[in-house]
Amino acid sequence: MQNHGRKGDPMRSLSGAPLIVAVVGIVGLTSMAGCAQIGRLKAMRSFKEANRAYQTQDYKRAAELYEESVKAYPELTIAYFYLGNSYDNLFSPSKKGEPQNDELMQKAVKNYQLSAEKLAGSTDETEKMLGKRSLEYLVAAYGAEKLNAPEEAEPVVQKMIQMDPTEPTNYFALAKIYEDAGAYNEAEQMYLKAKEVRPNDPTVYTTLAGYYNRQGQFDKTMDALNQRAAQDPNNPEGYYTIATYYWDKTFRDKTLKEPEKREYISKGIEATDKAIQIKGDYMEAIVYKGLLLRLQATLEKDRKQQEALLHEAEQLGAKAKSLQKAKATGAGAGD
Repeated sequence: MQNHGRKGDPMRSLSGAPLIVAVVGIVGLTSMAGCAQIGRLKAMRSFKEANRAYQTQDYKRAAELYEESVKAYPELTIAYFYLGNSYDNLFSPSKKGEPQNDELMQKAVKNYQLSAEKLAGSTDETEKMLGKRSLEYLVAAYGAEKLNAPEEAEPVVQKMIQMDPTEPTNYFALAKIYEDAGAYNEAEQMYLKAKEVRPNDPTVYTTLAGYYNRQGQFDKTMDALNQRAAQDPNNPEGYYTIATYYWDKTFRDKTLKEPEKREYISKGIEATDKAIQIKGDYMEAIVYKGLLLRLQATLEKDRKQQEALLHEAEQLGAKAKSLQKAKATGAGAGD
């Protein structure tokens, strides 16, 4: 079956959303009023079969059965999300522009909207989660790979922010919409707002740093990464990340003058030292210290100094290989 979820999407993968509705939905059906008994029974049967098809990623069959369920019993609100997600997974980005394929995404959007509307205000934790997920997937449906309608996504994300103003991922989503549209001031304000509402979350700093890096604002990039490290000073990853950015900038930016290169290399090595001080066997930090030392060697005029730097880099490389081998051996022993 087709599987078109995007890994690493700020909105999570769209394929194979966890099936968590069967028990809640079926139990709830027996107590719902306003529909004939025969309709409820038919909906229960179709819903159960739809769940089986969904779990096996037979999204075409699942969509047909979920349609039968909501037709027989429109109050089965939890079915709309999975109906929309089934159509979502049937849509193929490579066939965008073909009427039948595009219609699948329109059906996905329609049912995500119905799900969000029908589940809004629910006090049930499962239904609240599905309502939120409906809005998230609706935003993704308006993305460039699908409907490419950011103007439709913006009010949805605004609604998500109103529902949960302390959730940084909502601000990230709105910032991405603005960034893709070239509204960089608005995008920056949303990234900064995410930091404001969740100042102790390292993710808001790395996401902000990523934005500044894409904009070519290196000083702001490093400021955000340093803030991240300061928020969690006992986590070596923050310092290691700083080192990787300094190495990348020095290695790739051919416009840098020698004083800038020396400054960035020095700060990068300082960051790796902090990471290694916290975690002595931090292999990645050891590797990057070696890489930075090799860069430093290219700037030195004195041959002995060059050789000393390269010798230290080789020692670090050997240590990293030893750690990697020990890690692999340990993993093998544990299998």
